[in-house]
Amino acid sequence: PNQRLSLQSHAHRSESWTIVAGEAVVDKGETLYQLQQYRMVYGNTIFIPVGFIHRLSNNTKDRLLKIVEVQMGDYLGEDDIVRYEDDYGRGKKG
Repeated sequence: PNQRLSLQSHAHRSESWTIVAGEAVVDKGETLYQLQQYRMVYGNTIFIPVGFIHRLSNNTKDRLLKIVEVQMGDYLGEDDIVRYEDDYGRGKKG
């Protein structure tokens, strides 16, 4: 609750996030999306193409957010992350 990933992009991979529990706010390029689970078995999915600036946030005060992330691309290393903003003091990479 009340946490978010860094605002980031990737040069070599795309990502797909499926919300399986809770509610998420996704910054994708210039657009904000609010996603939530539909039922216990079904989630809501968003696709992040290569190069898109994005962030996943849980803005709720007391609900856990559970997602399934699928990474697709020719390189999936952690050094493919370019961070533009980060709440945890990690600098830009990539």
